[in-house]
Amino acid sequence: MQPSVPVAENATLITASNPTRNIRKTLLPNGLLVLTESMPHMRSVSMGVWIGTGSRDESPEINGISHFVEHMVFKGTTSRSAQQIAREVDAIGGNLDAFTGKETICFNVKVLDQNVVPALDILADLVLHPTFTPEDIEREKSVILEEIKMDEDNPDYLVHEIFTQNFWKDDPLGRPILGTTQTVSSFTQQTIFDFYASHFTPANMVFSAAGHLQHDEFVALVEQQFRSLSSSQHLPAHREAKPQATPHITLRNKKSLEQVQFCLGVPALPVNDPRRYAAYLLNTILGGGMSSRLFQTIREEAGLAYSIYSEMNPFRDSGSLCVYAGTSTEKTPEMLRLVMGELRRIQKEPVAEEELTRAKNQLKGNIVLGLESSSSRMANLARQQMYYGGFSTVDEIIEQIDAVATGDIQTLAQELFTSERIALTLLGNLGSMKITREDLIAA
Repeated sequence: MQPSVPVAENATLITASNPTRNIRKTLLPNGLLVLTESMPHMRSVSMGVWIGTGSRDESPEINGISHFVEHMVFKGTTSRSAQQIAREVDAIGGNLDAFTGKETICFNVKVLDQNVVPALDILADLVLHPTFTPEDIEREKSVILEEIKMDEDNPDYLVHEIFTQNFWKDDPLGRPILGTTQTVSSFTQQTIFDFYASHFTPANMVFSAAGHLQHDEFVALVEQQFRSLSSSQHLPAHREAKPQATPHITLRNKKSLEQVQFCLGVPALPVNDPRRYAAYLLNTILGGGMSSRLFQTIREEAGLAYSIYSEMNPFRDSGSLCVYAGTSTEKTPEMLRLVMGELRRIQKEPVAEEELTRAKNQLKGNIVLGLESSSSRMANLARQQMYYGGFSTVDEIIEQIDAVATGDIQTLAQELFTSERIALTLLGNLGSMKITREDLIAA
């Protein structure tokens, strides 16, 4: 996933884009793309530096390096210690954060509009001038190894991780974002500097901001901070072979758990597929809320689970749709039977117009409410640019949702929910439980 923009050599290119959302973008001379959305009614400004690289772009030997570098930039720069960074952010009432995903790394800060200048200075310093000292590297190894242990103790996280590793078997998409104990322990200062130098380049970055700001003035501030970043047309090589999902049945015994963690999934659409809104509606109808079929059938009618939901995980070239639930060992076969029953029902029976309308209203509400903060707008800007190369208004998105018909839902369900594509992971005190592909088909 990379910004699909040309690199200007000697000029700053300014392009007005989507004025109905007050979105503008500027390509700086060194190739850094700056996106802004002006929201005059706000008192906050959110800004983020997005790197078009994530854990799926790592080689097996350095699995977890993206997440490790995300941590390390907070350990100190050439002009600030970690403590100074924390104190300066608190002094301006800011919220500084970062995250690593399968396809991106993001460093972001949210502040009052009057504190944009110092916040931008801190954010730029983190991204451009980390020191990566050997002492800090060793300390952070210990921190992340504890984070890996903590996640392994979390059954909800662990069942998803086991499912993902087996679903995208032998593909970088299946590797853990955190890395493993072995890979994290092996990182050296040189490994980190090499990764940083090859990935933290203008051509592989997007700078996104939203809130109470004026585009030209803000771009001037960003250019002042980031002009030292050398121009480069080099983009890190993405692993372009499309991942092939592996239908699997994985049973993992963990006797200490009171519940069986249940994760069932199928390959689904990539993030920019034209049918994506049909897929989001299919997910909403199936397990996207309290009125969804799975919630009503599994929890309200059968009383088999406290928590059950479905979720979409779209990526640049593939994706998955998964159902998660937790139940007791003795109720697991019935859970499987009912979940499979709902998948078959949505394949065989057209969704009623009333149910589809309810799902559309729910999805539209989630999207609109999800764009009410400056931080969500900032993230939305970056993701639309990186995945679609352009921007959609809320009205355009709503129009596409409304265009989805009952037949579109059924056709997509028939394509996705075939027995040979289904993967299942169970984690818990399973005893002698055995489930085969034939059991899935018969359930």
